[in-house]
Amino acid sequence: MTEYSAIFGSPVTTIGIVVKQGKLTGVDFLCKDVSPRKPRDALSREVIRQLRAYFKDPAFRFDLPLNVQGTAFQCAVWDALREIKAGETQRYGELAAHLNTGARAVGNACRWNPLILIIPCHRVVSTSGLGGYAGHTQGEALRRKRWLLTHENARIS
Repeated sequence: MTEYSAIFGSPVTTIGIVVKQGKLTGVDFLCKDVSPRKPRDALSREVIRQLRAYFKDPAFRFDLPLNVQGTAFQCAVWDALREIKAGETQRYGELAAHLNTGARAVGNACRWNPLILIIPCHRVVSTSGLGGYAGHTQGEALRRKRWLLTHENARIS
């Protein structure tokens, strides 16, 4: 079970924050019925402050110390995701072409993104609509993705 440094109630769902050794290592969507938990440290407080700023202004740019663990390929995809601005989307295939790989590989890297919202994998869509989100192709995950894109005034085809 993940040990959260803070649990924050947001407009889209409850969010768990993981801080280790002074760096943000995880941001997870949790069930709405999970109770909020006050931040245990200064960085968790700052993450919540920045999340609130994002929910108030979707153009807000996160600036946090990160420790992202993944393969070299996953990290390359996650770096590319951070370049997609709020209100913009990119198709899996377009991102794949940019990284000289396949769309499914990009989708798989998005699925394992440990820092949802901070690394905006919700801004990657399929040629026929939303695509998946956090490893799901229907249900609550897609509702969250649609909410985030709507919040950012992104075009959803």
